[in-house]
Amino acid sequence: MLTDQIAKLIEQMLEESGGALDLQRNEMAQSLGCVPSQISYVITSRFTPERGYLIESRRGGGGRIRIIRKQMHKNEYLMHFFHAIGNKIEEREALAYLKNLADNDIITDREAIIVSNALSSAALSPVTPDGRGLLRAQIFKHILLSLMQ
Repeated sequence: MLTDQIAKLIEQMLEESGGALDLQRNEMAQSLGCVPSQISYVITSRFTPERGYLIESRRGGGGRIRIIRKQMHKNEYLMHFFHAIGNKIEEREALAYLKNLADNDIITDREAIIVSNALSSAALSPVTPDGRGLLRAQIFKHILLSLMQ
């Protein structure tokens, strides 16, 4: 799939550049034979703060975008997610956070599975759909605090 190819290329470029990358959407789109909006879609959907990236958009010059992979220590990482969760979180967002934590060896894959099951809509089914996001956020925050040393 083209979006996967774009994401892999950006990840490779980030590796080669030491974790910070300036790219020009139009040039990248032209070299890949796609439209610039596809590049934007990949960046906004896959290189998100919850996955450990900072994005800076620069106007002019064909749509320059700076992508920075944040390097954080374990407790910084956990506090980043603690604050990012806010008062309410949907299940898919929680899964993205858990994937990022596992990918960065903050938690094990097994721990991610256990937590994802605890935060699932099925586990929270006795609570009203509106209340699940609130309860999920509280549970997730307490789990993150317990992981801090």
